[in-house]
Amino acid sequence: MTYRADLEHQKWRQRRNWRPLILSALLVILLAGAGFGLFGWNYLFKGMPTLPDKETLWTMGRSSAIEFRTSDNKLLLRRGPFYGRAVSAQTLPDYVVNAFIAGEDKRFYKHDGVDTMAIFRAMFANWEAGSTVQGGSTLTQQIVKNLLLTPEQTLRRKAQEMRLALEIEKRLSKDEILALYLNRIYLGNRAYGIDGAALAYFDKRATELTLSEASFLAALPKAPTRLSQENDLSAARTRQKYVLDQMVSAGFVSAEEAATAFETEISFVDYNPEDPTLGYVADYVSGQLKTLLPKVPDDAIVTITLSPDLQNMASEKLNAVLDEKGTTLKARNGAIMIIDKSGRIRAMVGGRDYQTSKFNRAVQAMRQPGSAFKAFVYAAAMEAGLTPGTVRVDEKTWITKDWAPRNYTGRYYGPVMLQDAFAHSLNVIAAKLTQEVGQNKVISTAHKLGLGTDLLSVPSIALGSDETTLLDLTRAYGAFALKGKRLDPYIIEKVEDSRGEIHYQRKPYPPASVLTERAAENMDFLLRRVVSNGSGWRAQLENHVTAGKTGTSQNWRDAWFIGYAGNYITGVWVGNDDNTHMNKVTGGSLPAEIWKSVMTEALKDVPADTETPNTQMVVGEMARARADFYSELSSAFDAAQPRQMAVLPGGRAAQ
Repeated sequence: MTYRADLEHQKWRQRRNWRPLILSALLVILLAGAGFGLFGWNYLFKGMPTLPDKETLWTMGRSSAIEFRTSDNKLLLRRGPFYGRAVSAQTLPDYVVNAFIAGEDKRFYKHDGVDTMAIFRAMFANWEAGSTVQGGSTLTQQIVKNLLLTPEQTLRRKAQEMRLALEIEKRLSKDEILALYLNRIYLGNRAYGIDGAALAYFDKRATELTLSEASFLAALPKAPTRLSQENDLSAARTRQKYVLDQMVSAGFVSAEEAATAFETEISFVDYNPEDPTLGYVADYVSGQLKTLLPKVPDDAIVTITLSPDLQNMASEKLNAVLDEKGTTLKARNGAIMIIDKSGRIRAMVGGRDYQTSKFNRAVQAMRQPGSAFKAFVYAAAMEAGLTPGTVRVDEKTWITKDWAPRNYTGRYYGPVMLQDAFAHSLNVIAAKLTQEVGQNKVISTAHKLGLGTDLLSVPSIALGSDETTLLDLTRAYGAFALKGKRLDPYIIEKVEDSRGEIHYQRKPYPPASVLTERAAENMDFLLRRVVSNGSGWRAQLENHVTAGKTGTSQNWRDAWFIGYAGNYITGVWVGNDDNTHMNKVTGGSLPAEIWKSVMTEALKDVPADTETPNTQMVVGEMARARADFYSELSSAFDAAQPRQMAVLPGGRAAQ
């Protein structure tokens, strides 16, 4: 081997010896790179949330909110954020959609969820300005950031945002993504979505927005809380000008249109605090929702039966009477229920001031109904075959060995017709009738008519010694107004969400018969006589047939008037929350006065009744009453000790 060949061989052997080292080094580098890449990938994406389905994206992360609306779709009040109705790009004016696209993502229809050009452009602009003046996030990335990720500004969150944005673009169409963005984006002032923001800022729907208003809202996504501050909108106006300039640049509007929009003064809706008369209603409806639905939508829109006019009027009337007379008579609070004959709750006044006390006295307060309960005693008696002309003897009677009921006047009146005993609320006759037909029969009649509370079967039940609510008592009297059909009150007509999906719709059904026709007619007659000739005379209406009953509990702790006229069954309660006694306030005084004031206003536009008010008893019924009276008067005197029949008070009994 020559010297040259030997030298070449040595070089070859040296190169061969380095190969394992090079390969080893390369392997180490590859492994390190893979490890670093794995570590980086794990760091960036470990724990990243899974992209949910489309339906979940629409609902996830919502704070609970309820809109309460009237049957004609007028907003009554809102609890929680503004969500509005779901909208699509196709239902909005073009400039509304284009304002958001121009301001946030001009290449929305060209990228696949991440706009690389926009990212580099923003990086250069920010470097040149020395601060963050632009962002590269697409509308899709903003959806991800707002719905799925935390707001932290880190590389890890940004990487996850981009990856999830790419996944969304593969799963949803551009129109679906745009709709999701327009309905879920937070725009400050507790408003989510374009329709919610239109309501919160301008009290209008998104479809009614002007270019000036739309461009203002499109300025808010960058920093909704800061830009929407009421006292200083200068930053928002600056951003609005940027949005309009971008719209001109993209060819969405002309320069003249943009200038006019920017110069147009924007009128913001004044802050409107919750109507204090509706607080009790909102609480009650919220409770009812939980019984109707297994899960209440977070963006529920509830159509209710309430009449705002009747609600406000009833509250004003209650406060007016109690302001004038409540202090002197030691009557500090009250409640009112108005239900129409179809069962719709038209007004619910749970107290004088919701802000002071949220306790709803119309549905939560369990109070003794006093003589208002006698309507169920007499209804049971009418069902048993008695009539308004039936005679019973009013005398001192020991119902039990230690209880002999007394009348409010302290007197006994001898043989009296039931129509007079009821009109003047004689306690003795009610107690005797309860024993005659049976305590359990009276209680079952009350429950059948709609009293939902448990009642103790004791002799004093005849005088309303047990407790019930104003809602239940008013409901039960509805059977007398409906000729023996039970009244089933309701306040919720429909529940839907912001996308229009109906979760509940009340279906009408025929009311149950709970009294015979004859018993119902007799009770209607008896209740009318209470107003025309008895303890409820202060409730008489000039142009409408009026029927009702007074009630006063022991020691004047509760005073009631429950009655009906026209299309309404209305109940009034007056009393004190601490159960202290009033200054001899009876059902025939303040409650009857409040009832008349409310019903006079409620029926002011209703034509007068064709029959003569408060004196309607058909000739046949009157004849039967007289015949019953004279036939039973004789047997009553035979059964009782000789006495001269006392004269009943002349239509001015206090109970």
